[in-house]
Amino acid sequence: MTVGSGVPRAVAGNVVHRVVHVTTIPLTLRFFRGQVAYFAERGFVFEAVSSPGPLLEQFGAVEGARTHAVAMERSITPLRDLVAIVRLVKLFRQRRPSIVHSHTPKGGLLGMVAAWLARIPVRVYHMRGLPLSTAHGLQRLLLALAERMSCRLAHRVLCVSPSLESVALAEKLCGRSKIRVLASGSSNGVDAMDRFNPARWDERATRAIRGELGIGPECRVIGFIGRLVRDKGIVDLTEAWRVVRDRYPDVELILAGPVEPRDPVPPEVLAELRDDDRVHLTGLVEDPGALYAAMDLVVFPSYREGFPNVPLEAAAMELPTVATHATGSVDAVVDGVTGTLVDRGDASEMIEAISRYLEDPELRRCHGEAGRARVLDEFQPQRIWAALHRTYLDLLAGRGLPAPDRGAVVEDEVVWPQEVQ
Repeated sequence: MTVGSGVPRAVAGNVVHRVVHVTTIPLTLRFFRGQVAYFAERGFVFEAVSSPGPLLEQFGAVEGARTHAVAMERSITPLRDLVAIVRLVKLFRQRRPSIVHSHTPKGGLLGMVAAWLARIPVRVYHMRGLPLSTAHGLQRLLLALAERMSCRLAHRVLCVSPSLESVALAEKLCGRSKIRVLASGSSNGVDAMDRFNPARWDERATRAIRGELGIGPECRVIGFIGRLVRDKGIVDLTEAWRVVRDRYPDVELILAGPVEPRDPVPPEVLAELRDDDRVHLTGLVEDPGALYAAMDLVVFPSYREGFPNVPLEAAAMELPTVATHATGSVDAVVDGVTGTLVDRGDASEMIEAISRYLEDPELRRCHGEAGRARVLDEFQPQRIWAALHRTYLDLLAGRGLPAPDRGAVVEDEVVWPQEVQ
């Protein structure tokens, strides 16, 4: 490989590199909070590509990143996927990034194919979950083929958890030499000092939050945060809730998240939850810290994850989590230390785990404090960013590109490589 005389440099003469992140939907961009400024200080220009929408524009405005709208479908749509690839190739040739970093199964495939066609020097695929884990038949085969293609075209494959890495290797999606987990895992770490710090909410604030939801101060509250779909275990949670609500008349349930048409919860289950005056459905919540402050316990009965943020956020807020022995969840919850793990789909185990926490405030406190200590020790965002920064430097060096200059004055229009062979 040769790099033309246009080695990436800022106008002031410092070496910089453009990194373009590709996600299918703008909601995934929440995983990049804080990264734009961190990498700018180290000579990287961060840009984001996703499907159009207000969340994409919002991310660009809040984080100070240039964004590009390219329509991408999350499901398999051959003609639309081809159009998306053509548009991505055109964009990459215009922007000339040194690195394309794509995320999630569909974004990973489209981003890696387009980056390969555009001859981008460094290609990174970030595996954030494997839908094939709960798929069957032809759909599972197609999902596996897509994952293998993304991994094959990438120079580095990053997994958000050790258990996800193990599944990827067992399924032969990627070779061991190419795959890595950043630090202890997770998507972007957890801001336990500001966003998810229980010290931000005193008793008066907690009462006010509960009051807005119609929950009395004397109640105990179980919470779930996430998409309301079957894969998240909502049917199992509903089954467990029927017993818990009868067993504990002072307990109420918060369900915070959007109802999605893909992998839908049966309509009769949703109707049951909506008709229950002790169930509070809030919809999507951008900043869930206040909701955690109103909870006593978090339940997260998901069937598959990459590395779920919810148990880590709950831990940062000193809340234990009842989760399942599922990929990703087993990395987010330390069984018997920061929460309790139960078998997937086992409502009876879930009921007993919830009951133990409701009946033992000291157990809730001990597991909550242990969870926060673990988050502070292993999952601060800066640890993830530092590991990603080292990965970028290693990959750039491996492709014969110079390291960027720390503290370079990065302007929007810079001179990028004119020839890469």
